[in-house]
Amino acid sequence: MNRIGTILVGALLALIIASSTLFVVDQRQFAVVYALGEIKEVISEPGLKGKLPAPLQNVVFLDRRIQTLDSPESRPIFTAEKKSLVIDWLVKWRITEPRQFIRNNGVDIRNAENRLAPIVQAALNEEVTKRTVGSMLSAEREKVMQGVIRRLADDAKSFGIEIVDVRIKRVDFVANITESVYRRMESERKRVANELRSTGGADGEKIRADADRQREIIVAEAYRDAQKIKGEGDAKASALYAEAFGKDPQFAQFYRSLEAYRSSFRSKSDVMVVDQSNEFFKAMRSGGVGAAAAPR
Repeated sequence: MNRIGTILVGALLALIIASSTLFVVDQRQFAVVYALGEIKEVISEPGLKGKLPAPLQNVVFLDRRIQTLDSPESRPIFTAEKKSLVIDWLVKWRITEPRQFIRNNGVDIRNAENRLAPIVQAALNEEVTKRTVGSMLSAEREKVMQGVIRRLADDAKSFGIEIVDVRIKRVDFVANITESVYRRMESERKRVANELRSTGGADGEKIRADADRQREIIVAEAYRDAQKIKGEGDAKASALYAEAFGKDPQFAQFYRSLEAYRSSFRSKSDVMVVDQSNEFFKAMRSGGVGAAAAPR
């Protein structure tokens, strides 16, 4: 039993020594080996590595991946024409010199970001103040970002980092100017809308007037043609009546009496009080064409 216990204790001691002397370097990290508070070695190759047990040597790991720094706050920046803009940005960066990074910032990445943010803001200010609002909103934005990267190059080296990219996320006016711009845009849109309505109303009146004129012309021409056709029909009818009545005067007399009766008794509700011996009822009393035409 004592022998087994001795073996277990030895294995435990070996495990403790191994855990204090061996460490694994991930491919996403730098391993910085300290010896009595000083940097002894920086390991960038991944794999199983060895060191002296603590406190003779200690290991600190730094993230070697690309980091993202967002603008901590939105501050107004004046353009070349003294207009205030609020610009949100982000910076992509990564550690390239672990020794330099630790000397200037320690092992906490947040320390580097707290120091880097005002430097980025200052570089952006210098680029924006040389440009107008229009150029910031369109053509010059890419040039501004490249200019900021160039201005950060020296500071990045002193930090032990590399600036991978700088991006402008948002360009906007400050709140009071934005409201003024919106009101101006709204009034401009209303003015354009009113102009379009006025133009449309004028065009509509013109179209309606032209349609009315064409309608009057069409109606007048139709009435003229109708009157012409009616006149021609009446003339032909009169000629036919004259010809027919000329051949048989007695029939003509009888036909005129029937037309008079038809006109007088067109509705069942019509009432006429006339003496039955009146000349008007002569055709009805006689009972024929010859009687209607006979002399009194």
